[in-house]
Amino acid sequence: MSTSSINPSSFADGFFGAYGGQFVPEEMKPALEQLAETFEQCRADPAFAAELSGYEKHFTGRPSPLFFCRNLSARLGGARIFLKREDLNHLGAHKVNNTLGQILVAKRMGKKRILAETGAGQHGVATAATAALMGMTCTVYMGEEDMRRQRLNVVRMRMLGAEVVPALSGQRTLKEAVDEALAAWLRDPEAFYLLGSAVGPHPYPLMVREFQSVIGREAREQMLAAEGRLPDACLACVGGGSNAIGLFAGFLDDSDVRLVGVEPAGRGLSYGDHAASLCCGEPGVMHGFYSYMIKDAAGEPGAVYSISAGLDYPSVGPEHSCLKDSGRAEYVSVSDEEAVAAFYELSRREGIIPALESSHALAQAIKMAPDMDREAILLVCLSGRGDKDVEQIEALA
Repeated sequence: MSTSSINPSSFADGFFGAYGGQFVPEEMKPALEQLAETFEQCRADPAFAAELSGYEKHFTGRPSPLFFCRNLSARLGGARIFLKREDLNHLGAHKVNNTLGQILVAKRMGKKRILAETGAGQHGVATAATAALMGMTCTVYMGEEDMRRQRLNVVRMRMLGAEVVPALSGQRTLKEAVDEALAAWLRDPEAFYLLGSAVGPHPYPLMVREFQSVIGREAREQMLAAEGRLPDACLACVGGGSNAIGLFAGFLDDSDVRLVGVEPAGRGLSYGDHAASLCCGEPGVMHGFYSYMIKDAAGEPGAVYSISAGLDYPSVGPEHSCLKDSGRAEYVSVSDEEAVAAFYELSRREGIIPALESSHALAQAIKMAPDMDREAILLVCLSGRGDKDVEQIEALA
């Protein structure tokens, strides 16, 4: 669909302000409508909430703790930096929050086969694990380039019983993995497509937000318990934007809390060298939803790059686009070099090895902290651990 024909004022359901929607083939709409209806039923069902809470506690290990970076904060000499430790979840990232919720929706729908896409591999691992937990088969689509960069996670997915299918077209990264997963779902509408980020056609952005909002709810309670007040700013990396929207959800109504999304500036902000959709893109349609995106000269999804396999996506969740336009959240970008420096800084100062994705948010906190008062608080979502990135980082040395 040509983006020039879109009239945001005519949008109906499934939108965050002007962004979101269902721009999909007609044959996909019945499956999406059934999914939306079942999700709303689950959302209103206390038994569903109790079942999900049980898995969060006993499978994931929630609540994830808050951690004060005492050494790093002292070195920077400004604001105190706290981490929301999603890296301590079972499987090592925030992704399991969403896969548990969605797989329970799939179970409610009587589904037996799960389809998913993955970039850095953490969503694929979480999907494979939760499918195994529920006795379902699982196929994960992953760009061939990402399979090379994230070999460890490919091995983990296969150990958990998933079939991992390489996406061989285009840049062979996350966009192409989503293309392949959506095409597979069109071929097999009886399967359940478990989308990993807060993107895609309605109801996926709303559904992912719902299941990731546990991050923000916990973090808000934990900050009040630890410090007696809320943070001055919440920071999270943004690719598709699921960990960020999960953290932000807990603080949206607190106008004194800055919300800072951190995109990948990659090698620089020239076309093809970054994946900063909100900082450098413009609204358009891809993968069935309307949001900010990087476009090529023809107005199609453009070439993107990030050192982090989980962030090199040409668009972003529609709620982030709405938050950008409203001014409630601010979006900045961090380079590969800055992210790698933050990776080492946290590892060597605090004994915590962060994912390269999370390192982008940490790098922005490191920039901000020295110019703030010593009593100020920066809360960073440490969305994942860096085990998966060790080989890639070692190759840079």
